[in-house]
Amino acid sequence: MVAARRDWRIAPILPEMRVLGIINRWSNNIINCRLRTPAVGRLAVTSDTPKTLPGGILHFLGLQRSTIAVLGMVVLVGMGERMSERFLPVYMMALGGGAISIGLLNGLDNLLSALYSFPGGYLSDRLGTKRALLVFNLVAIAGFLIVILVPAWQAVIAGSVLFISWSSISLPATMGLISRVLPAGKRTMGVSMHSLVNRIPMALGPVLGGFCIAVWGEADGVRWAFGFALVFALLAIVLQQKMIDEPPRRGSSAEAGRANGSPRAMWRLMTPALKKLLLSDILIRFCEQITHAFVVIWCMKVIAQPVSAVQFGLLTTIEMATAVLIYIPVAWLADRGSKKPFVLITFVLFTCFPLVLMFCQNMEWLIPAFVVRGLKEFGEPTRKALIVELAPEDHKAGMFGLYYLVRDIVVSVAAFGGAFLWEVSPQANFIGAFFFGVLGTLYYAVWGDDERGFRSAGDRV
Repeated sequence: MVAARRDWRIAPILPEMRVLGIINRWSNNIINCRLRTPAVGRLAVTSDTPKTLPGGILHFLGLQRSTIAVLGMVVLVGMGERMSERFLPVYMMALGGGAISIGLLNGLDNLLSALYSFPGGYLSDRLGTKRALLVFNLVAIAGFLIVILVPAWQAVIAGSVLFISWSSISLPATMGLISRVLPAGKRTMGVSMHSLVNRIPMALGPVLGGFCIAVWGEADGVRWAFGFALVFALLAIVLQQKMIDEPPRRGSSAEAGRANGSPRAMWRLMTPALKKLLLSDILIRFCEQITHAFVVIWCMKVIAQPVSAVQFGLLTTIEMATAVLIYIPVAWLADRGSKKPFVLITFVLFTCFPLVLMFCQNMEWLIPAFVVRGLKEFGEPTRKALIVELAPEDHKAGMFGLYYLVRDIVVSVAAFGGAFLWEVSPQANFIGAFFFGVLGTLYYAVWGDDERGFRSAGDRV
């Protein structure tokens, strides 16, 4: 009777227990299925995938210890750079400098931006990213000190040789680090985050520099701005030395740690795919630089309804906001397949801008034109990621620097060509730029390769 009574008490519970068991088995099967076969368009759930929401966001954005340190350095040093450099012409005039000295400063900026790229890449390959960035920051600090301690326009020229092209000399090292610490499927996202974060000092630096001038005057205000730049650079050194983990070299033991200081020897190491990208990029930069200096003149002086300086500033803000909004979505797409279509779309947008601008005669039409100008950033991070993808292992930073050295030196003549075309007519300037854009776009569309073509070619060799 007792046993029967116990069975009678348990019997109503048995169906519920069976249902719970079935649900438990179903849930386990679903979880196991998700672990084994990730859905299309979603990252696989593995032991390496971050399990927390913040960790998942950092993983999606390609952020980890070393890249966060580099981005922090970009903000700190870039903030000081933008606070002070933007107002150097005003400072030089306050110290007695004239138009010739200001022109010399501008010429140095363009020249050194081209020449410093390759030494920056070489030192990064030679010393490693961590030590190379330390050297670059110390050199910039030395330039800041010259300007702070010697209030003369000649000191500005001397100091600018050390700090004015910090972005150019550090960019190959930064791109080399991103290519080494991030997997191939996250490199475009990493480069895009660098481009995105770089906009922060571009936007805030001049505001803070202007505040320094408003408080302390033109001469002392700029020197105070350089003082803040020095402090920011010191903080960047602490950040990068504490947080950057130097990744191991992935080349052979005979090549590991070797860096080639000869541009000619490095040119021989450049792959055919990268040379094709370089030639296309040079033609596209001709399209950009022919019109670059004359865009503001066209908008404020030539068109039927010229815009004011404030309105032109608003157009620049629209351009920057457009670029910022597309960085992350495009990077996510580019990391999931071939990079060539994204670079090609960028080249098309570069080509279209001068033609679109030529038909804009008032503010209402200039707004969509500057949206197109912002969309030119569509595949720019993808192009930078493609450069490091196509570069040989253990020479990525040096090859990146060589690429920019060749490109910027050749393209520097475009500014002079643009001036001659503008003397003919503004329309001749815009049509000439469009012509070079078409050439570069068609060449890359027909003969350009992405990293997949490079790997298959390398396999055949």
